[in-house]
Amino acid sequence: MTPRNYESLRSARWFDPDDLRSFGHRSRIMQMGYAPTDWVGKPVIAIINTWSDLNPCHTHFKQRVEDVKRGILQAGGFPVELPAISLAEAFVKPTTMLYRNMLAMETEELLRSHPVDGAVLMGGCDKTTPGLVMGAISAGLPSIYIPAGPMLRGNYNGQILGSGSDAWKLWDERRAGKISKTEWIGVEGGIARSHGTCMTMGTAATMMGIAEAIGMTLPGASSIPAPDANHPRMSAESGRRIVDMVWEDLTPKRMLSRASFENGIAVAMAMGCSTNAIVHLVAMSRRAGPDCAVGLDDFDAFSRRVPVLANIRPSGDKYLMEDFYYAGGLPGLMNRMGQYLQLDAATVTGRSLGENIAGAQIFNDDVIRTLDNPLYKEGALAVLRGNIAPDGAVIKPSACAPQFLKHTGPALVFDDYPSMKAAVEDENLDVTAEHIMVLRNAGPQGGPGMPEWGMLPIPAKLVKQGVRDMLRLSDARMSGTSYGACILHAAPEAYIGGPLALVKTGDLITVDVAARSIHLEVSDEELATRRAAWQAPPKRFERGYGWMFSKHIMQADKGADFDFLETTFGAAIGEPDIF
Repeated sequence: MTPRNYESLRSARWFDPDDLRSFGHRSRIMQMGYAPTDWVGKPVIAIINTWSDLNPCHTHFKQRVEDVKRGILQAGGFPVELPAISLAEAFVKPTTMLYRNMLAMETEELLRSHPVDGAVLMGGCDKTTPGLVMGAISAGLPSIYIPAGPMLRGNYNGQILGSGSDAWKLWDERRAGKISKTEWIGVEGGIARSHGTCMTMGTAATMMGIAEAIGMTLPGASSIPAPDANHPRMSAESGRRIVDMVWEDLTPKRMLSRASFENGIAVAMAMGCSTNAIVHLVAMSRRAGPDCAVGLDDFDAFSRRVPVLANIRPSGDKYLMEDFYYAGGLPGLMNRMGQYLQLDAATVTGRSLGENIAGAQIFNDDVIRTLDNPLYKEGALAVLRGNIAPDGAVIKPSACAPQFLKHTGPALVFDDYPSMKAAVEDENLDVTAEHIMVLRNAGPQGGPGMPEWGMLPIPAKLVKQGVRDMLRLSDARMSGTSYGACILHAAPEAYIGGPLALVKTGDLITVDVAARSIHLEVSDEELATRRAAWQAPPKRFERGYGWMFSKHIMQADKGADFDFLETTFGAAIGEPDIF
């Protein structure tokens, strides 16, 4: 590949010509204290930073951005920081998923509208990884992703705690009267004790790993704990690498292929991934074009072949991401499962995936299991279809009680989250462990934004009887740190008249994970009668971003992206003729 020269860079079109418009660009950048030696002959690198004061996963990004700048300067680039919406999972309501596509749009437009030649994408908290990558793919500039990294292990009274997973378990114990308020406060203070993302194999760890698997990060970047000294070193190295990527013109279009995204699926399965992997990876792949797009059937096919090797909560019962890093991290995992990967896929290093992971070692075979001793013999996720979810629903078999992998039970239906939340605390609720709890109108449009409500709480009545799992069905998502027999992403969603809208309390539902089926035991004639009587719920939005969201959001099986942002909608405008 012939290296680019300075005159061919986008930024040179802003700064180099001897005309009045470029005079304005140069004078304004000099107004900020820069001199021509800062930018002349150098690529301008945008650092898209999703830091905020309300995002604990990204607390360290204030410092990491300086590490990235250092690396860019060392490699002869000119760094500029461009802040973007932070999407703090714990604080943004009703759900960060409502704003994932906003971050994708913001990233794309930041890169397209500014005088920049390449991008460093700083994210990690659940939706920031897919949002940043989706936007960068659409913008088309050379881009590299820096994962925030997981936080350190949680700890309370000598007990190792995992964010999310142990919170759900211990909350049920508190509801059962086995944990006091004082003890609970101790758990709150110990379960998250450093900056960084959830240290379980939740959505954050899953998506950071997928970003590495598709080739968007430096080797091993996704596994490094946020407080580890290797993290700032990786950040600086990413800054150095993006400068070379610009000169090489190594854009997402040149790098990403269907093989890249299939590698992402395979690695997700071996990691024991979050169910959210499906909706995000599908959306990312569709941004790269029809030839790259993967779907639910691809996930299910890999699920049947690729075993779960990472013994990390919630699929595992012992280890956390810090242990995964010490055991060899993602390069070790990928090297061990190499037979399931397309090793010739390109990466941001300029080398193939196979070259990146060659020689990677594993130092603990209990944390990263061998192929002949997997944690779970099939992949982490399964896609179910049937008359209640003709476009698919998702379950995580590796994290639910085995007796629910084949089950028939009566439905207990809730039309909204508040009524469900109130009902589960009612000890007179007519419910047994055989019921299948159903929450609907919680999908992409109904939620709105498809919130993480799918892990419905076990009713208090059953909790006190010792019940800790039961089948639950929803068009919502659930946290990647969640566990249990939860069937999610039912498509099409109830809010737009999907079959889930027609279920009544007492209807029998049959689930058979091995057969990949979910069936509402109601006749077609009865369903037709119910459909004729169904009335659409009131509109969620009448103005603003929410109105636009409602008009253009696609269903979960399509990745819940905006239809107008996909490649197939139409070509993106080229460089505006404003110079």
